[in-house]
Amino acid sequence: MATPPAAEGATSESAFQVESIQGRALKVFVSYSHRDEIWRKRLDTHLSTLKRMGIIHSWHDRQLIAGDDFGATIDKYLNLADLILLLISPDFLASDYCYRKEMKRALERHQRQEAHVIPVIVRPVDWEKAPFSHLQAVPKDGKAITLWANKDQALMDAAKSIRKAAEELSGSIHRRR
Repeated sequence: MATPPAAEGATSESAFQVESIQGRALKVFVSYSHRDEIWRKRLDTHLSTLKRMGIIHSWHDRQLIAGDDFGATIDKYLNLADLILLLISPDFLASDYCYRKEMKRALERHQRQEAHVIPVIVRPVDWEKAPFSHLQAVPKDGKAITLWANKDQALMDAAKSIRKAAEELSGSIHRRR
């Protein structure tokens, strides 16, 4: 008998770990300001093919469940992630939690080659001197998604770049195992 699909956005810790242990999916952590939740959802939709193909399995803080220790659970998923997406906007850079906690830890892990970080420029903001400015941002040319005439085209461009990075990362992780 098939297991019924989980509710939209619901993800158990065991699914995050089991898929990774079996080598099927990269663990993806999405760091974003809640003011950009609509863009997280829209990007998630564009990444659905990668999920269906078993290339990625993503997690974000809206998947916390009642009773979870907010900080400890976020830390756990951030530290387990193979790929970390930073959804960059003025609100992300203004958020002490996003900037000082999640982004700082993501960049530490990136520098130690424990995870791969991809900045996704969601809304226009001066990020050229930000700590992640040395990383290749998506969509193309680091142009904010909201500045594109066709937002789905921007999200597709970002998703294709994320797919390419995920496929390369997946190959290197499988070679190490």
